[in-house]
Amino acid sequence: MKPVLHIADALKQNRGHISFHTPGHKRTGGGDLTELSYTDNLSSPTGAIARAEEDVARILGAKKSFILTDGSTSGVMSMLYALKRAGANSVALSPYSHKSVKNGCMLCGLKAVEITVRTLSGIPLQPSAEEIARALFGADALLLTSPDYYGFFPPLNEARELTKTAGKPLLLDGAHGAHLHFTDEYAGKYADLWVDGAHKSLPALTQGAVVSANGEYAAFLKEAVGVFRTTSPSYPIMASVERAVKYPRKISIERAAQRLKRELGAIENDDWTKIVLPYGDNATRAQRYFEEHGVYPEFNDGNYLMFYLSPCTKENELKTLGALARAVPYGRIATEDIRHIACGRKTEKVLLADAVGRVCAREAGFFPPCIPLLRAGDIIGADAAARLQRADGAFGIEDGKVLVYLEEE
Repeated sequence: MKPVLHIADALKQNRGHISFHTPGHKRTGGGDLTELSYTDNLSSPTGAIARAEEDVARILGAKKSFILTDGSTSGVMSMLYALKRAGANSVALSPYSHKSVKNGCMLCGLKAVEITVRTLSGIPLQPSAEEIARALFGADALLLTSPDYYGFFPPLNEARELTKTAGKPLLLDGAHGAHLHFTDEYAGKYADLWVDGAHKSLPALTQGAVVSANGEYAAFLKEAVGVFRTTSPSYPIMASVERAVKYPRKISIERAAQRLKRELGAIENDDWTKIVLPYGDNATRAQRYFEEHGVYPEFNDGNYLMFYLSPCTKENELKTLGALARAVPYGRIATEDIRHIACGRKTEKVLLADAVGRVCAREAGFFPPCIPLLRAGDIIGADAAARLQRADGAFGIEDGKVLVYLEEE
């Protein structure tokens, strides 16, 4: 039985009307419309959008859910704004959180209390319950990423128990976990506030997302989305989000993905949608080989190629991935420990090749996954410099140069 799609159904009405309203393409964009009497209004929904958001909240187990056309970033910032309005002044988080988390803290006036996080084989680990507890002691709330871009989950049960005992809210950046709402690992089963990137692992258009809340935070979140959500939302994106949340689970592709992971020796993560292959210093060569054969990975971080699946992935596509993956051997994984020291004051920009041994003065990493490889205060190692030099997309790097602190005389 097909689900009812309220927004898509509304857009099918009155297709022949003459447009004296925005957008300027005057109906040549099909369902790309504005707030009309029959399309409803995202800022104050009473019709199709209201019904869609009610359905989404029910499916996701939320008191209130809000459709976003600005991506998970606006959802993360809305969560943090709601947290601040609820009285919090600080939040415990991983230093390897998505950049929107740190930007949101800065914009909302929240102090970021960093959780001690280790790395293994070049991948930041999720914090342990003990590490979370230590940071949470000095913070008013906890924000974790679940799952992360490499397919790992934090200790959700322990995090929920710690925050509940402390009387502090739990926020989850579930940008990469929208496909999990059928499962026990879904963010909404644990969090007071959480965001789903519907366009990442479900069949929604790019920038389609949902932010949700339970309990007292629902009212604060409603205020927050009014601050961060656009007043000119895309109706096709909204319709695609509703459809994505109502999209059926595909057990067959989940099982096929897990089989392929085992066959290829992919890293043993917890999320079937992320196949992470350890090509190491062969990663760039492997990426080029895949792309020459029409296969494009999600990202290359200089150690791993990550292939992102969804319920729309086809089994024959997985077979093609498997055949190509075996053609390039895995290489050496950069695993050096990154040492962190106190920061200086004056800075300069130097070429990455000349930066080894210097202290990084600004976060630098790959885009995606939009988490730092280096933080301010990290000593830049040879492997980290080489990985950033090879990257096609990196933040914190300008013209091959990285910002470092001047050495004290």
